[in-house]
Amino acid sequence: MKIKGLRWAIIGLIFLATVINYIDRSALGIMWGGIDKEGTIAHSLQLTKDDYALILNIFMVFYALGQLFSGKLFDKVGTRIGYVISIGVWGISSFLHSTVSGLFSLAFFRSTLGISEAGNWPGAVKSNAEWFPIKERAIAQGLFNAGASIGSVVAPPLIAALFVAFGWRITFMVIGSFGIIWVIPWLLINKAGPKKHPWITKEEQKFILEGQSKADQDATETTKGKSLKEILSYKESWSVVIGRFFLEPIWWLFVGWMPIYLFDVYGFNVKEVGMFLWVPYVGAAVGSIAGGYVSGKIIAKTNSIDKGRKTTVFIGGVIMLLGLIATVLMGNTAEKFVAIVFVVLFGFQFAISNVQTLPSDFFSGKSVGSLAGLGGMIGVFSVIVMNFLVPIVVAKFSYTPILLQLQFLFL
Repeated sequence: MKIKGLRWAIIGLIFLATVINYIDRSALGIMWGGIDKEGTIAHSLQLTKDDYALILNIFMVFYALGQLFSGKLFDKVGTRIGYVISIGVWGISSFLHSTVSGLFSLAFFRSTLGISEAGNWPGAVKSNAEWFPIKERAIAQGLFNAGASIGSVVAPPLIAALFVAFGWRITFMVIGSFGIIWVIPWLLINKAGPKKHPWITKEEQKFILEGQSKADQDATETTKGKSLKEILSYKESWSVVIGRFFLEPIWWLFVGWMPIYLFDVYGFNVKEVGMFLWVPYVGAAVGSIAGGYVSGKIIAKTNSIDKGRKTTVFIGGVIMLLGLIATVLMGNTAEKFVAIVFVVLFGFQFAISNVQTLPSDFFSGKSVGSLAGLGGMIGVFSVIVMNFLVPIVVAKFSYTPILLQLQFLFL
């Protein structure tokens, strides 16, 4: 049996895994509510906003460590088994959120969720390097990143509906099952890489392999990956690390704190958050695919990977900066704020797909996951600092200084 366009089936499964990833991680914020909102997680477990910040950072610390660990794991065992381990653990972790009885047990399952969910990103970058020629990698990364946005679009109404119908414990059981079920088609379809997959056509195999770098073409199963010290000896690697450090807080502020912002500032309940929260992520999904498309077009026209990546990142950066300024100057109603965040997240995803693709531009197979994981880990550390600051700054002032801080970091 031969399947035309097998590479798109592989990225389609990774896209679906990313949707599940964001449904699982978004559930806590959407159902958190407040200690005075009956039936929510905060009310049921008698937890405060400070507890939420702590839980968020516990997740982020383990997510950061998971980025580095899973990058090495995927380079060692390959994307097929790496994904089984990663999504298997996070599916079970999400399911077991239904059993928590307080801060300690919630923190434990958020930590296992964080360390396992992190594998999705270096795993996707590595898979794209294996399955796509260089000129298609940004669009493949854009499609993968669109899964994060679509997951964030789907999560609020889905989780709000499940919450209203069944409560937060059964909701965690339902969404935790998604990842476990996903493993079945992944193992059936992703039998091997493009060099050895029995279902790939000769035309597609030739298109993929001839469009890769010479280092990728020459790599074999016995080719050793570079150590982190060796990777960081290249100045190009630092562009990934530094770029992720300054960009990641923009995405994570809205992922982690926008539900709480809507609860606090506009007095929303879980159902109302579900009605509003998905809108900005439509912008993120469009930006993710558009960024990959524009980058690919520039590379095809100029025959310069460098120009394609840099131009696209610059355009996305300008859009982000203007949007962040607008959140402070114009975002004085829920409708306006959500619309402006739509633009901010469009710009973020327009740029980040290309930043995340850089490891596969710089290195061959068994070093790609390591650099992608390192960049992700460093980016998350800046998010952890931000998460500690948010409840302190909000308690003394408002959310405005946090939005101004993001503008300063970006500049």
